[in-house]
Amino acid sequence: MVEVEVSNQAGVEVDEEAAIELARRVLAAEGVEDGELGLVFVSPERIAGLKGEHLGLNEPTDVLAFPIDALDELPAGPPRQLGDVVLCPEVVRDAWRAPLVHGLLHLLGYDHGGEMQAREEAHAR
Repeated sequence: MVEVEVSNQAGVEVDEEAAIELARRVLAAEGVEDGELGLVFVSPERIAGLKGEHLGLNEPTDVLAFPIDALDELPAGPPRQLGDVVLCPEVVRDAWRAPLVHGLLHLLGYDHGGEMQAREEAHAR
């Protein structure tokens, strides 16, 4: 099972259980049954700072992904470290599902384009 660690630093209520359930469902559909994932909910100021630090654009965004192992072959033993998906609830509001799926696919190594879009659409059903 994918272990999900949630950190709500946003100061607003988040449906953490629904986010965990969606993350596990998407990851399982992508062939990831074991591993560790971080879901971090942050304020617009914090996500803007992260985007500025890592992408050079200091502006709020809906989601950022910080991958670690992706789908690389790993030696036996340590669990797969998927990385962190950082969401801003104040930016995504009730439409958090699509950005979460987008971030998860980035953790698995997908880049923007047709294949990623097709996978996003498949997970939206």
